[in-house]
Amino acid sequence: VQLQAFGGGLVQTGESLRLSCAASKNISSIDHMGWYRQAPGKQRELVSGISSGGSTNYEASVKGRFTISRDNAKNTVYLQMNNLKPEDTAVYYCGWIVLGYRYWGQGTQVTVSS
Repeated sequence: VQLQAFGGGLVQTGESLRLSCAASKNISSIDHMGWYRQAPGKQRELVSGISSGGSTNYEASVKGRFTISRDNAKNTVYLQMNNLKPEDTAVYYCGWIVLGYRYWGQGTQVTVSS
């Protein structure tokens, strides 16, 4: 399974971006779809995830600003990021768990200028 993430860019504080992550083929059983980020000098962290049942979770600092959603028919997960802040600057990765195995996308850079 190959995942492709896109939608990153350079924005100013308060602006929005929408990230997308799509699989290279149809996948019948996706246990979990998540968005992670890694800032320079920091560990990769889970930003938001959505389970096969549709349950979502968010890292505390993005609650109320970010929204994760999925389109099962398109095997795509989205992350709508509103009111972006400089501390959101990082490389964002999508990571999926499919039948117990984790797959990563290539990462997309999000830079928020103050």
